[in-house]
Amino acid sequence: MNKKIFLLILIGLGVASFYYFDIEHYLSFESLKINRDKLNVVYQENSIVFISWFIGVYFLTVALSLPGATVLTLAAGAIFGALPGTFVVNIGATLGATASFLSARFIFRDWVTGKFGDKLEPINKGISESAVSYMLFLRLVPLFPFFLINLILGLTQVRISIYFFVTMLGIIPGSFIYANAGSNLARINSVSDITSPKVFGALVLLGIFSLIPALYRFVKK
Repeated sequence: MNKKIFLLILIGLGVASFYYFDIEHYLSFESLKINRDKLNVVYQENSIVFISWFIGVYFLTVALSLPGATVLTLAAGAIFGALPGTFVVNIGATLGATASFLSARFIFRDWVTGKFGDKLEPINKGISESAVSYMLFLRLVPLFPFFLINLILGLTQVRISIYFFVTMLGIIPGSFIYANAGSNLARINSVSDITSPKVFGALVLLGIFSLIPALYRFVKK
């Protein structure tokens, strides 16, 4: 219990610091447009340190469920390029999502299981049997908040190895779309300009396609 309380305090301090020091201002689309050239100069001067710093910031943003991941993905594309930016984002996002997943599991799963164990058992069983399909669907379709998926899946029985690698794979398409948009930052006026109906539809179709194994297993039963 003491460890759980300590972790909750650390998370709370991290979130409080984010808003107290107005870090959200620096992770805004407007700030990125203004500071892109400065960031490029810093990157050119010491690329390894800058990439490490960038991954660390992305990790903390996702791990603490803070706003700003979308702008960071655009920044990755603007600074590193579409493909390298996607790779850098994938590292930070996957590690951050896994930290969030493990935190939710460590802090809340015992309580949730004790409170709603009987009701959640069928859900846990269904998710465990088709974890890859369900997770790919959740990661591919841009309807579900990224941080919420991390926290909810932490309360299930999904294995950490499956969670890690499916997250790594499932976020690639969305990350590339935003990193590619970031590489053409001058043409974008707002974040809402990025995802067109065609792109959104393509991601939904990919998500539906990922559910085929789960649907087949359900029908077979």
